[in-house]
Amino acid sequence: MPDVVNTEQAQAWNGPEGAHWARNQDRWNAVNEGFDEPLLDAAGIAGDHRVLDLGCGTGQTTRLAALRAPRGRTLGLDLSGPMLAEARSRAEREGVTNASFTQGDAQAYPFEAGAFDAAISRYGVMFFTDPVAAFANVGRSLRPGGRLAFVCPADATLNGWVTAVASLRDFLPVGDYGRPGLPGMFSLAAPDRIRAVLTAAGFTGITVNQAQSYGAWGRGAADAAEFLLGTGPGRHLMDQVEATARARARRALTDHLHAHETADGTVRLRSTSWLVTADR
Repeated sequence: MPDVVNTEQAQAWNGPEGAHWARNQDRWNAVNEGFDEPLLDAAGIAGDHRVLDLGCGTGQTTRLAALRAPRGRTLGLDLSGPMLAEARSRAEREGVTNASFTQGDAQAYPFEAGAFDAAISRYGVMFFTDPVAAFANVGRSLRPGGRLAFVCPADATLNGWVTAVASLRDFLPVGDYGRPGLPGMFSLAAPDRIRAVLTAAGFTGITVNQAQSYGAWGRGAADAAEFLLGTGPGRHLMDQVEATARARARRALTDHLHAHETADGTVRLRSTSWLVTADR
C-alpha cells in the first residue's frame, strides 16, 4: 500500500482491530447507522455526483451514497484490507455496481484534482497524524464548490458507550480515555478545533451541528457487555489487568447496561456527534 503516513493506524486496522470490525460489520452498523441519513442529507448527494467516502470501513455509507447518485460513482477509501474485502463482497451481493473501493491513506493518497463533488465520512477522520494536511489533500480532490460532510464524536460524557467504560474505573485503567484533543477517537471533539483545522486546510462555510442517535449494542446486557469489551479500547483495557479484575469488570458492565435495555431486550446507548459540513 503506497503513500501511507499514518503507519500505526495502518498496522492496527490491518491487524486485530480491522479483523474485529470486518467480522462484526453488521453489529457496528447497528451502532452507527442512525447517522447515515443525516450525513448523506448534509452532503447533498444526488443524480450523477461523484462521491469520496473517507475511512469507509466495510462500506455501508459508500453503498448508500452510490444509491443516492445512481448516475454517478462512489469511491470508498480505507486503510484496512480486511474491511475493504467485506465492503467489496457486500456491494457485489447487493448489486451496487457504481461503488468501488481502494486501500489507501487519505492524508497522502494521490487523488486526481477536482475528481469528486462530495466527500463524506462516518467516524473516519479522527485519526490523522496531521489533520490539516489530510483535509487539505481531501480538499484538492473536490471540485470548486464541492462539499465535505462528516460525523465525528462529540464530548465523551455525551456518549453512552464511553460513560459505560468509564464506570469501570475501579477495575480497569481507564485513565484519560475520551478527553477532547487527545490523539484518537476524540481528537475532533471540540468544535473550535474542527473549525481551526478545516479553515487551515482551505475550507469555507464550515458548520458544526450536534446530532444524536441511540445505537443498538446487543441483545441483552451480557451480550452488549461482551461486545463492548471486545472492541479495541475494551480489549486494550482488559489486557492490562489479571483475570479476577476482568471478571469483575465484565459483571459491573453487564449490571450497568441492564438499565439501557429496551422492551425487546436490545441495549441502546446514546451516541452524540458533530455533523460537520464545509465547502471547497
